[in-house]
Amino acid sequence: KNSPSAKVKLQNLKKSELKMNVTQAITERHSIRRFLPKEVSPDIIKKILTDASRAPSGTNTQPWKVTCVTGEKKEQLSRAISDAIKNDQANLEYQYMPSKLREPYISRKRKVGYTLYELYGISRDDYPARKQAMLRNFEFFGAPVGLFFRMDRDLLYGSWLDMGMFMQNVMILARAHGLESCPQQAWCEFGSTVHKVLDIPEDEIIISGMSLGYAAKAPENTLISERVDV
Repeated sequence: KNSPSAKVKLQNLKKSELKMNVTQAITERHSIRRFLPKEVSPDIIKKILTDASRAPSGTNTQPWKVTCVTGEKKEQLSRAISDAIKNDQANLEYQYMPSKLREPYISRKRKVGYTLYELYGISRDDYPARKQAMLRNFEFFGAPVGLFFRMDRDLLYGSWLDMGMFMQNVMILARAHGLESCPQQAWCEFGSTVHKVLDIPEDEIIISGMSLGYAAKAPENTLISERVDV
């Protein structure tokens, strides 16, 4: 077992296992919409963000900034958004999609939405129940940790690409610690409220929120959205 050939075989085996683990971490990732109330160690969060910062960025500008919320601050934000919804105080941080989405994008959007409603046990024409399901975004789906990704507002398209790669790293690395996530651009529909509660300067733009925690067993967490063939 100490022969050179055995050592090479062992090294190749470890490389193969690593490749499989990376592939699974990516291909088996999906948005989680119900989390356990189990706390996440701050050290784990810091480790994930530290490792995620190895994401590439144009000329190493590293535009990403992150606000992490837990406990009372997280609950305060949820209450503030609830009040904003009741008072019709939506304020878009930026326009995510065209006002009129065309094919093939509209069909993909509808399919995943209808599938999610079915898993929730909500009929397509039950609009009050659909709204309640959507509002769970602003409770972080029960996750103990909320992350908000932001950058300086005067940066341009290249930095948006950098932010996306950084966020992807966070979601994949979370899985290495037994955690799951759900990226949530929905928070940006109430940008001014998030800015105020989290003391985010107006010269920074909020790219997205994200729920982070341990996945619960629930029908909505079984949703695996389809992907277009290569």
